[in-house]
Amino acid sequence: MKHSLQLRLSQHLTLTPQLQQSIRLLQLSTIELNQEIERLLQENPLLEREEREDGAPETSPPPDSVDGSAGSTSGDERAAETPAESERQDSSNFEIDDGPAYSGGDNDDEDYTPLAELPPNLRLHLTGQLSLMHLTERDRRIVQLLIDSLDDDGYLGQSLDEICEMLPAELEVEADDLAIALQHLQHLEPVGIGARNLSECLSLQLAAMPVGTEHREAALEIVRNHLDALAARDFLKLKRLLKCDDDCLRGVQKLITSLNPRPGRDFSAEEARYVIADVIVRKIRGVWVASLNQDAMPRLRVNRMYADILQRNRGGSTQQLNSQLQEAKWLIKNVQQRFDTILRVSQAIVDRQRNFLEHGEVAMRPLVLREIAEILGLHESTVSRVTTQKFMHTPRGIFELKYFFGSHVATEAGGAASSTAIRALIKQLVGAENTRTPLSDGQISELLGQQGIVVARRTIAKYRESLQILPVNLRKTL
Repeated sequence: MKHSLQLRLSQHLTLTPQLQQSIRLLQLSTIELNQEIERLLQENPLLEREEREDGAPETSPPPDSVDGSAGSTSGDERAAETPAESERQDSSNFEIDDGPAYSGGDNDDEDYTPLAELPPNLRLHLTGQLSLMHLTERDRRIVQLLIDSLDDDGYLGQSLDEICEMLPAELEVEADDLAIALQHLQHLEPVGIGARNLSECLSLQLAAMPVGTEHREAALEIVRNHLDALAARDFLKLKRLLKCDDDCLRGVQKLITSLNPRPGRDFSAEEARYVIADVIVRKIRGVWVASLNQDAMPRLRVNRMYADILQRNRGGSTQQLNSQLQEAKWLIKNVQQRFDTILRVSQAIVDRQRNFLEHGEVAMRPLVLREIAEILGLHESTVSRVTTQKFMHTPRGIFELKYFFGSHVATEAGGAASSTAIRALIKQLVGAENTRTPLSDGQISELLGQQGIVVARRTIAKYRESLQILPVNLRKTL
């Protein structure tokens, strides 16, 4: 085989470190950006935050709380504290945790930081009640074992036989012992705790009501034996089984729906999600204008003292500082470019969604990423990065930029309607329907057709499910 040398020319795109950082910063949310900047501030002495006019250092703004809905957020700025998980005890020794022990010092002048009150904890709440019950130590430990086996909703997910099989034989705990312990547990507050299924949970709550409570006995019959029929809205079958009329069944249904299907939920804190609005939209002299949220923008600068030292001492020993100086300048430029791009994209969105800002979701127009990219001369992937985890504060709430984009459905006039607008119309139609004869997906499709919007029944079903609206048979009431 003959060896030879060949010269070949080719072109390829190389991402410089500066460009890589620019792309990475663009796809970060504002909270993640602030975290990244804090890390770089600690690593690079040439980088520092600008001070405010009052002399205080620039800090990250407090986040807005997100309610988890489709794009919008509530204005409530509460931070949910996550309770410290109590250490689960080993079932082999039935150790009971009576809570943290506090010991006070003899010196009254001793400084101390008061402990913040933790949210209620289901395990501690039940253990506190258990300590007041007149039980033997052995029975108390068995009940504590069942408390430790409850899930966040307060249900006992495992059967008593399964729990019994997991226990060491030397403990001599039988299924009858667990059954007695379960009865003690189910007498604790909140009522319904320790149930093994929904039927038992609701039955415990109804049984705890006074005997003379109206519709109590009929409600017990339904939740114990006919809960599936109630869930399916099979009112004819229920009236036949209970031998009652519409008014009586309506009262029974109201009593059952007033019960708590998740008695332990009030004791489990959900993790809060937070966002910071990058852009604020206001109507100025009849024109909707987007502007950057100045409180969300980190103010950075090069440390002047170190820069002066580098200016006076140009030598090989300062190579590392020169590199850090260049990195600081890159970061400052890329952060500014990030927010400039967000503002350009946001204003382009506002210009095309003015009707939404004026009239709400029903006026949302179809919009795709490619349309904004062509208008601004950006790549579609850049617009995708800009609209992900970036939020816009409007008079109608806080929305992720991606919320303003959506597919379209053709209209009879040859135009197009946004999927968001169609969802809003479906929500309006269902909200105004007669609950005794709710609208089917086919009827909703016909009503939209009368407004010139051609939507197939299966598309209506898809949109209805995305709105978490129940099907027609489950929306029917007496």
